[in-house]
Amino acid sequence: MKAPFSPWLDACLPSLRQIVDGLGKEYEYVSILATDSCGYNVSISQASKSVSNSNLTTERGCVIRVCRSGLFSEAAFNDWNPEKPQEVLDRVKKNLAAQFRLLEASGTLVYETPLLSDEPLVLFVEKDVEILPEETDLEALTETMTALSDEGMRTIPGAVDCGIRALSTHISKLFLTKNRFLRQSYVYTEGTVVAFSPSKDGDTKLVYSGVSGCGGTEILEGLKEKLAEAPKTMEEMLSSERVVPGEYEIIADPGIAGLIAHEAFGHGVEMDMFVKKRALGAEYIGKRVGSDLVTMHEGALCAESVTAYAFDDEGTLAGDVTEIDHGILKTGICDALSAARLGVEPTGNGKRQNYSHKVYTRMTNTLFEPGTDSLEDMIASVSHGYLLRGTESGMEDPKHWGIQCIISRGYEIRDGKLTGKVAAPLVMTGYVPDLLGNISMASRDLAVEGNGYCGKGYKEMVKVADGGPYLKTKARLG
Repeated sequence: MKAPFSPWLDACLPSLRQIVDGLGKEYEYVSILATDSCGYNVSISQASKSVSNSNLTTERGCVIRVCRSGLFSEAAFNDWNPEKPQEVLDRVKKNLAAQFRLLEASGTLVYETPLLSDEPLVLFVEKDVEILPEETDLEALTETMTALSDEGMRTIPGAVDCGIRALSTHISKLFLTKNRFLRQSYVYTEGTVVAFSPSKDGDTKLVYSGVSGCGGTEILEGLKEKLAEAPKTMEEMLSSERVVPGEYEIIADPGIAGLIAHEAFGHGVEMDMFVKKRALGAEYIGKRVGSDLVTMHEGALCAESVTAYAFDDEGTLAGDVTEIDHGILKTGICDALSAARLGVEPTGNGKRQNYSHKVYTRMTNTLFEPGTDSLEDMIASVSHGYLLRGTESGMEDPKHWGIQCIISRGYEIRDGKLTGKVAAPLVMTGYVPDLLGNISMASRDLAVEGNGYCGKGYKEMVKVADGGPYLKTKARLG
């Protein structure tokens, strides 16, 4: 079935049109983004159970953006009566006028930005889903997840806890200007398995894996398979040793490849950082940043993942941008305001944490194109190195292109064969052009993961997904 668009947003439409028309008499550009998103967040462990009908992406509210004389301003609201739009219109006018007076009185320097495009467009998208979050039997789901947690305690060696988490959100968004009327409705769902076991050395080993996608509660069926894989992985973690620090040949699995893509040329080519001259990537457009095997895509159209929307939070249609083409950096990604300031086209990457937060250039799906090699041939080509699995976290400095990735474990390879030894945990570091420049093999596989959130610095969390094939390169491990 189709994920039904919010009846509440449809009911608000006449009032929203009246607000746009009213503000249009005083401002050169007016847009409204209205959102109505509902969902659940269930977390089960041996120590606690939590069931909530809210999470980071559930919200209901509106944000207005206006422009006059090159100055853009915004006002957000959720405390309103759709049957009395004039009250909102008067309040918003007062709010916006105060913002402009403050800028003038303080002499604040601002970016003078060209008007955003308002080409006529009507769009209505309802994506496929099997089980909506609002129609999910949460009591039955909680029982299933509790049984999975109990099974993990029975089967995972030394487990002191086994947590199961499930989150599903039904997102409806409406974007309205004088000439544009866009609506979309879709559901994303994710679930995770995490287990903890103490090692003989006194520290605690962690096994983490998950499922995610553009769809409903049906996606959580995949948690059973993830739990079945956990006992073997924990055995490997409990027998693991520390790696001898140094440079190694590595094979990154699709999850680690996605982490590299996200950290290396995700944040590094967010073009709002180009406006502020905080990204080295701006100086490398048209230049080589990787081997011929490196082609990287970014966009909500790249995969049907947790962030596969039809249009972004500025009313720009979703895209599929080729950031790197056979090793050459072609372009970055940008929100509409940054694009206007840089004189380029927006790419559909303007995202808000929620309706009351500012738009930033943010990633959606970031992934490497697959190659033609097999994993077996890649392993056979390694003299001494590691097959890396298990994403934990990552960090990148867009101004200097250093990268640091925290990885769950590495499987040692010597003379083209897996030795059975496991190193854990691992920290992978490197200089981005070197890391990508040393990519010498890429598999035919392609997988995309979307179990994480991404912040702009330390804040502004949004859903992202990333992935790729198996990649062979060189990196420092410690």
